[in-house]
Amino acid sequence: MPYRPTALTRKNAEDKRDGFLRAARGLVATDGFKAATVAAIAARCQASVGSVYSYFDSRDRLLAEVFRSAASHEIDLIRAAVSDAGQQASERIGELIRIFSGRALHGRRMAWALLFEPVSPVVEAERLVYRSSYTDIGEQIIRDGLASGTFVPQDARLASSAVMGAVSEALVGWIRPDSPEPSEGELENVIEGIRDFCFRALGVAYAGGWR
Repeated sequence: MPYRPTALTRKNAEDKRDGFLRAARGLVATDGFKAATVAAIAARCQASVGSVYSYFDSRDRLLAEVFRSAASHEIDLIRAAVSDAGQQASERIGELIRIFSGRALHGRRMAWALLFEPVSPVVEAERLVYRSSYTDIGEQIIRDGLASGTFVPQDARLASSAVMGAVSEALVGWIRPDSPEPSEGELENVIEGIRDFCFRALGVAYAGGWR
C-alpha cells in the first residue's frame, strides 16, 4: 500500500519546517542573512543539512520566506499604528514615520537586513514588495491629506516614495552593523528630525504657517 501521511506526521513535518524558519530568522536577527547558512540553520535545530533541503528547494527560497515573514510582521505593525493614529493625515504620516524609524533604531540588525544588506535576487524581489507596501500606505495617507488641504499639492505616489526613501536613507548611518549603539536621547532626536523633515517636504499646515 502507498504511504499515506497521518495528521500526526503532517503536524510533525509542519513543526520541523517552522523550526527551520525560526532558526533562520534568529540567525538573521543576530548577524544578518549572510549568517543564515543551511549548515548553521541545521545546527541550531540539531538536524542534518539534508533534512533542511527536504523542506526547502534552496537556501534562497528559505531566506525569501524568512524575509517575507519578518517584513509582513513589520508592515502589520505599521498598518495597526496608522489606523490607531486618528483621522488627521498629519498624525497618521507622523505615526508611520515614528514607528518605522523607532523599530529600525531599536532593532538595528534586523532593520539593516531588511533594508540594506546585500542579498540574492530571490530575496531582493521580496524586498521590493516590502518597500512598495510602505509606499502604498503612505500614498493613501497623502491622498487623504491632499483632499483635506493638510498637504501642499503634489503627486501622492511620488511624495510617498520620496518620504520613505528619505526615512530609510536617514537611518543608514544609525543602523549600520558597525555603528556605535546610540543613546535613547539620540534615538528620539533622530526620529523627531526625520519626522520634521518629512513634514516640511509635505508642507504640513499648522496654526503659525508651514512646518
